[in-house]
Amino acid sequence: MSTYPISKIYPSDKNSLQKIDTLLEKEGIHRDANLDYTCAMFDDDLNIIATGSCFGNTLRCLSVSSRYQGEGLLNEIVTHLINIQFERGNTHIFLYTKPCTAKFFGDLGFYEIARADNQIVFMENKKDGFDRYLKTLQQPEQKGQTAAALVINANPFTLGHQYLVEKAAADNDILHLFMVSEDSSLIPFDIRKKLILEGTAHLSNICYHETGPYIISKSTFPSYFQKDQAAVIESQARIDLAIFTRTAHHLGIQKRYVGEEPTSLVTGIYNQIMLQELPKQGIDCLVIPRKAYKSGPISASTVRQALKEGNMDILKELLPPTSLNYFLSPEAQPLIRKIQKETNVIHY
Repeated sequence: MSTYPISKIYPSDKNSLQKIDTLLEKEGIHRDANLDYTCAMFDDDLNIIATGSCFGNTLRCLSVSSRYQGEGLLNEIVTHLINIQFERGNTHIFLYTKPCTAKFFGDLGFYEIARADNQIVFMENKKDGFDRYLKTLQQPEQKGQTAAALVINANPFTLGHQYLVEKAAADNDILHLFMVSEDSSLIPFDIRKKLILEGTAHLSNICYHETGPYIISKSTFPSYFQKDQAAVIESQARIDLAIFTRTAHHLGIQKRYVGEEPTSLVTGIYNQIMLQELPKQGIDCLVIPRKAYKSGPISASTVRQALKEGNMDILKELLPPTSLNYFLSPEAQPLIRKIQKETNVIHY
């Protein structure tokens, strides 16, 4: 254990943040856009010699000055951040790292979940965490039956989502519907889940699954050691696919359905990688054209914009009755007011 102190760095401390940026840049990374806690270790001259951060239940932006590497300082930073996570009530902790440093974190008690080629490794601090998650998934008897999968965020659940679910359910004996449960969307997960369940209640062959912490949103995927946005998107797609492939093999899933979104760079890259990689794993990938209304494809972004503008009439063309009834109810008014205060509700 060193004698160097570790201190929390506040967002208002621009001087220390600049020093952290300089340290990170020397080690080939940059400060991530999504951080909710940052710490730094100082030498006797108050130079920052090590740093690390958190976002939610993930560890991020970990670095030690090259002059001090080999002294166990990163171990101390990680221990400090884990203690912060435990104080927050987060005992299940995740991190993303380069393949060359995965062994180091393995020695600190982290276990590999998935990796994207030689770009990024996704790790957790529970030895059998992902295997235990797989065992919680409902797995109906399916001898001789076709099983497909959909992964949806539904922010919120639209007629477009309903159309995609109905098609996948009609084409297969069993549909595994994975609901992205990370709470980083404008519509909270408990509401998204409610609208998904209500909007698909007429279909009898769906197995519903929460993704838990193993699939995270595009907006919170770490970007701090990726060279550009396209590399970030590709890395997340490949991590997601590695996790999905293990899940699909566990559940006997033979197909994955995805919705086409020609105006989205993110979805375009995701779909391209899935079309290339999933067949190599024995899983068909089907890209379904988006359901349209008179002004173009139905999208959740259009719904959020209509809610922001108070244009409730257009919602009748975009939402199934179950979702529409929710947004017209008194229960939804606090959420609608929150959306109306947002500067940008379109996102990707």
